[in-house]
Amino acid sequence: MPGRVYITQPIPEPGPSLVKEVAELVEQNPDDRILSAEELRTKVAGRDAVLCLLTDPINESVLEAAEGCKVFANMAVGYNNVDVAAATKRGILVTNTPGVLTEATADIAWTLILGVARRAAEGDVEMRAGRFPGWGPMYMLGGDVSGRTLGLVGPGRIATAVAERAKGFRMPLLYHGRRPNPELDALGARQVPLDELLAESDFVSLHVPLTPETKHLIDARALSKMKPTAYLINTARGPVVDEKALVKALKSGQIAGAGLDVYEDEPKMAEGLADCSNTMLLPHLGSATVATRAAMSRIAGENLVAALQGKRPPNLVNPEAWKG
Repeated sequence: MPGRVYITQPIPEPGPSLVKEVAELVEQNPDDRILSAEELRTKVAGRDAVLCLLTDPINESVLEAAEGCKVFANMAVGYNNVDVAAATKRGILVTNTPGVLTEATADIAWTLILGVARRAAEGDVEMRAGRFPGWGPMYMLGGDVSGRTLGLVGPGRIATAVAERAKGFRMPLLYHGRRPNPELDALGARQVPLDELLAESDFVSLHVPLTPETKHLIDARALSKMKPTAYLINTARGPVVDEKALVKALKSGQIAGAGLDVYEDEPKMAEGLADCSNTMLLPHLGSATVATRAAMSRIAGENLVAALQGKRPPNLVNPEAWKG
């Protein structure tokens, strides 16, 4: 059985060990950094399988260099970093790791909701800088959360988990998506058009995948529909939000604030975003728990091993490429 495998970055166990049990050669990037395009092309050449991450741009050039490769196992739920059409054309399988980061990402969304509304990040900075003047009736007033309306854009697993948590805060729920979500309906959520959701929600939480249709879904026009007291929360993908337009909206007071875990040009932020005090900015921590990353590693490893063994991977993104 062929088994020349490349892992593009250090990842937690058990994925590497699962791969090593069946592969004849496993090489892993020892440095905790993203490989350049040229490095990536060089490293994937001659491999039977590659375990990659969402930060690796698996484009046509990389896929061409990986001639003969059976699978690119992406250690992520999303796979917009992979040119799936180009992979399918070459008969290369693409897999992902769905279903394991729902709870962790929902927790981060709620960290942002509470953190930005109650100005927790700002307060932490004030305390550490020794600038807390003592309690005062007008000091650092924030927004209420309990009883306020939560709008969910993209009614999938993570949005449902966020909504379940919202019930403890007695929040009316709205959602926007192409089709109804019975689980959200059972929680009392109401499906509405996007513009209605933007206009009525006190918190707008984004949970859509990145596609050509969702890039800059939240642009200057969408932001203008939101209440001046509303907050934007993004734990989905950075390019879903036009970050330059968001900076303008934050600085002008068009919206009250934003909580972000993802960015349009990671790891960079749009100019001026860091200067907006009405934000809570996290470094893409959505799935960053020990248990969640271990589960992602395991699933990515299992997908890769199945492909090496000539079996259909359990989380195949492009089934049309499967010739088993």
